[in-house]
Amino acid sequence: MCGIVGYIGSRDATEFLLEGLQRLEYRGYDSAGIAVMTGEQDVLVRKTTGRIDCLVKSIAESPLPGSIGIGHTRWATHGPPTEANAHPHLGRGGVVAIVHNGVIENYQVLKEQLESEGFVFSSATDSEVIAQLVAANLEKLSRTPIQNGEDPHQRLLEAVQAALSELRGTYGLVFLFREHPDLLIAARQGSPLVVGVGVGEHFVASDASPLVGYTDKIVYLTDHQIALVTADSLRVANRDLGRVKHNVENLLLHANEVSLGGYSHYMLKEIFEQPESLKNAMRGRICEEDATAVFGGLNLTPQQLRSVNRIILTACGTSWHAALLGEYLLEEFARIPVEVEYASELRYRNPPVEHDTLVFAISQSGETADTLGALREMKRKGHRTLAICNVVGSSIAQEADGGVYLHAGPEIGVASTKAFTSQCLVLSLLALYFGRMRHLSYDAGQRLVETFHSLPSLIRQALQTDDEVRRLARKYGSANNFLYLGRQFNFPAALEGALKLKEISYIHAEGYPAAEMKHGPIALVDERTPSVFIVPKGFVYDKVMSNLQEVKARGGPVIAIVENGDKRVAELADDIIRVPSADDWAQPLINIVPLQLLAYHIALLRGCDVDKPRNLAKSVTVE
Repeated sequence: MCGIVGYIGSRDATEFLLEGLQRLEYRGYDSAGIAVMTGEQDVLVRKTTGRIDCLVKSIAESPLPGSIGIGHTRWATHGPPTEANAHPHLGRGGVVAIVHNGVIENYQVLKEQLESEGFVFSSATDSEVIAQLVAANLEKLSRTPIQNGEDPHQRLLEAVQAALSELRGTYGLVFLFREHPDLLIAARQGSPLVVGVGVGEHFVASDASPLVGYTDKIVYLTDHQIALVTADSLRVANRDLGRVKHNVENLLLHANEVSLGGYSHYMLKEIFEQPESLKNAMRGRICEEDATAVFGGLNLTPQQLRSVNRIILTACGTSWHAALLGEYLLEEFARIPVEVEYASELRYRNPPVEHDTLVFAISQSGETADTLGALREMKRKGHRTLAICNVVGSSIAQEADGGVYLHAGPEIGVASTKAFTSQCLVLSLLALYFGRMRHLSYDAGQRLVETFHSLPSLIRQALQTDDEVRRLARKYGSANNFLYLGRQFNFPAALEGALKLKEISYIHAEGYPAAEMKHGPIALVDERTPSVFIVPKGFVYDKVMSNLQEVKARGGPVIAIVENGDKRVAELADDIIRVPSADDWAQPLINIVPLQLLAYHIALLRGCDVDKPRNLAKSVTVE
């Protein structure tokens, strides 16, 4: 949610800020703006509502020259999406400009206090409070003359630190000071920030994507850190302003990973990247000799892992659906009791959790506020925590005791696709890993390994359904309600298929276990409501066929996902999509592909913004 960029150096700041904001569009936003320091030591601000193209056009008509600046894309929380509420915000007439990600919970109390001191607010946001608070602190500090040898930057740090100490909530912040055109200050608490290290220049951003092509060196700030950034130096301090050592790491992203690469949309590109992303998730994690999986970052001994008697998987949205499949897999192959928890509920519940319970927090971005909150709550109660996420240096990755990176590459489309299948694959590998540590035989492990190796090719075959799915999208794209039905391993796939359609086409869709139809949802069936059945071969095949017949008997149109060679379903379904066969536990990773494509093509036909659906953000960093 929201995006931050900042630049200081010798090049045109506006060029980087605008390109950076465009790369951050996937995070979700409803307004955008930049602030640039001009040669006259004046802070010029330009803000617009709507898409960044509007901001680009405005600046093209009236350029903002300068070599230091900050930018922001806002996803409205406090106050509607207006130019006044868009960032950057100014404190006391422009003495300081700020951009902010996060939520300040006590902003109203602080605002009333500042208003009583004569500060006038121009927005309805919680963020402007921060700018005015820093401005107030600068005024107080200015009453004391600067002593000989005193670092003038130290006062800025003290003004920022004093403001941060009064805030309750989350923030990723970058400050620009009118009287100090030689530096930026950045601060992080619960909202990600990175610093790109260049030669004679530095960059700040809420994630690494804006840095690609500008630098290959990056510093991941952690919570409670404050960074003083000049063109030639980076100083990182803790909450007490004590200097801390920072690690400069290699940025492992490449330009082709954040470009469309010839595809019409990022979502389509990422759907078609799944064979490769699954290969990357498996790379180095399969031991053929022992027929098991290998994980280097769990940071737990084999003895500790064998002592685990219960696993909690906590996540939100698409990651929750992956977790549900993970529950089935871990219980099937490792025989460990697993509970899947909505992170937004777990963080505020007080469930009895035994000491030998292991908690996995699952999040593509590694910044999901509810998942991070649930992880912290479990850690607070003494439980071992592991992360499954895609973004290196993310908050969840840093705070967990260990974990597994997906290595899926940047996922820019708001509707998750390749991250979902990568999460499912990693959870499958964990099921193999725990299973082989316990009772799973070598032969059974070897069969699982063989299936893992076949998955990229099987996904590639499933992608060949694209033309048929496009035809079905034209046939059913005018429907306003869909039902998605699957059983056992394919129930999570049904949930995920329904979510994809809701997210990007705005069609009401619900996923159910197929057998639950007759316990209420069958009342929704009519000739205008398509039902999408996932019907792979397996021990519940006949049961799902009976459920399908119940829908047909009531006049409901049926789309069926079936394995190649299945002739029986074709006799009953109105339309079928044929996919390759795999072991029943792996079939959901194949079946989800045409469901992703169906959502994509229907959304396209309905004129929806596929990559940036309304009201949604890629990384939900607020409650």
